[in-house]
Amino acid sequence: MNWRIFFVAFGTLFLAELGDKTQLAVFSLVTQSRSPWEVFLGSALALVLVTLIGVLFGDAIARYVPPSYLKLGAAFLFIGIGFVVLWQAVTELLG
Repeated sequence: MNWRIFFVAFGTLFLAELGDKTQLAVFSLVTQSRSPWEVFLGSALALVLVTLIGVLFGDAIARYVPPSYLKLGAAFLFIGIGFVVLWQAVTELLG
């Protein structure tokens, strides 16, 4: 096992998830349900499965697409998602 890659993946995802919408959704679910362990187990399983999908898809696509194109595609996806979320928030406020 390559421990360097393991710790880079752990550190990157740990820092990326702090304060993001997933963590805020978990906060919200716990405050609504008052069931912290159920929320923890459900959200942990969901993150494991989403990560597994990402790893499998990333491995398959990396065989055919150069890394620079993948980074560019990911950047455009993040920008697109940001615009959608912003649009939804603005329409809700003006609603």
